[in-house]
Amino acid sequence: MQYRNLGRSGLSVSEIALGSWLTFGSSVDREGTRELVHRAYDLGINLFDSADVYANGQGEEALGYALQGIPRPYVVIASKCFFPMSEYPNDRGLSRKHVVESVEGSLRRLGTDYIDLLQCHRADPHTPIEETVRAFEDLIRQGKLLYWGVSEWRAAQVVDACRIADARNAYRPVSNQPQYNLLRRGIEREVLPICQREGLGQIVFSPLAQGALTGKYSGGKRPEGSRAADPQRNAFMDAFLTDAELARIDRLKPLADELGLSMAQLALAWCLRQPGVSSVIVGVTRRSQLEDDAKASGRRLPPEVVEAIDELFPL
Repeated sequence: MQYRNLGRSGLSVSEIALGSWLTFGSSVDREGTRELVHRAYDLGINLFDSADVYANGQGEEALGYALQGIPRPYVVIASKCFFPMSEYPNDRGLSRKHVVESVEGSLRRLGTDYIDLLQCHRADPHTPIEETVRAFEDLIRQGKLLYWGVSEWRAAQVVDACRIADARNAYRPVSNQPQYNLLRRGIEREVLPICQREGLGQIVFSPLAQGALTGKYSGGKRPEGSRAADPQRNAFMDAFLTDAELARIDRLKPLADELGLSMAQLALAWCLRQPGVSSVIVGVTRRSQLEDDAKASGRRLPPEVVEAIDELFPL
């Protein structure tokens, strides 16, 4: 496993991170979660990503349980807040009240005294960015958080947060968590360059397009036990599983075979080719998936392969 600094911070994170969305606290039971987390740690993965809203808090609880027995300084725990946790009007968003209360809940569920990285799960149009920046500043000074970041923010919103933090001599965000994969390259136009300029590292989610880029759905198949075959987990997948997209994805296999890579490893290595990307998050339900994904770390794609991929999946 290789490591990169998270943006311009001094925090080292593994190139491959283990995520919790749609797995921990839901499709994977607690003992299965513990097995995956400990195997990830053995493989050198140190970044574990969750969010308060995953399985309505059960994702964090499962991750906290699974991390027991691993020395706390050896892992980087990342979580997020923004989405509603109940029907109450203040139990959502990025107001000082919700951010502070969300952090307290996450600390309790994760069973830890501090969270390494807390990210704003989305931007909040109803709360001034100044209020959010000050809330994170206070939580960092209290020792409950070490770093903060954003997720799926527009480039202009990232700039605003950085400028407000600078004006108040406050801690800047160090990360952005965007969707990024061969089928979704939008951040390359504006978000990625701005984040590199401002010192935010990308912690990419859905680098495998929710499994579509692994090749398992070739020919429109939806194997039993796969995410696409599970109506509770496939709600966001249809756009990746059209005949046209699957035909393009199938053309990646000869490139992967030539390099001795699985299709998943090729897709992850493609994301990691970007110097602005600090880590890619994988969501797995089996050890074999995790072990295959982890082998993408350190793989550098030849320029001619990157060029061939760009022709198949242009920006």
